[in-house]
Amino acid sequence: MVVLLEPLTSDFPGAPGRYGPGRLAFADRADPGHLIPTPREEPPAMTATTSEQTAAEKTGAHTPEAADVINGARERIDTLDDRIIGLIQERVAVSAVVQEARISSGGRRVNLSREMEILGRYREALGKPGTSLAMTLLELCRGRI
Repeated sequence: MVVLLEPLTSDFPGAPGRYGPGRLAFADRADPGHLIPTPREEPPAMTATTSEQTAAEKTGAHTPEAADVINGARERIDTLDDRIIGLIQERVAVSAVVQEARISSGGRRVNLSREMEILGRYREALGKPGTSLAMTLLELCRGRI
């Protein structure tokens, strides 16, 4: 069991503890060395406010029944996404423990043969996009110790 004594922060855009969804702008276009966070842009105003839109307009469905199905599925997707994000954050924490143990014993932070096993597992389960997903996951988990 892993017990975290510190909040998780990371150096990847959009991670907890960052300036939002990784949006940065240059303070002075002539001097890109000074980055400052920019506020999140508001979506353009529509003719009807969100609360005034019908369920069909919000979902792009052509019938109320289809809109109900889409809304239910979207809620399920949002729940799944929250779980996936939580699992990824847990994996990042566990990976940090493994890396710290490896480094403190005189080893390297990254074990390339282990990463190849992970890439193969994801490729086998999800096809070619699984490799890309695994690469992103491994990048997130390398972190900084």
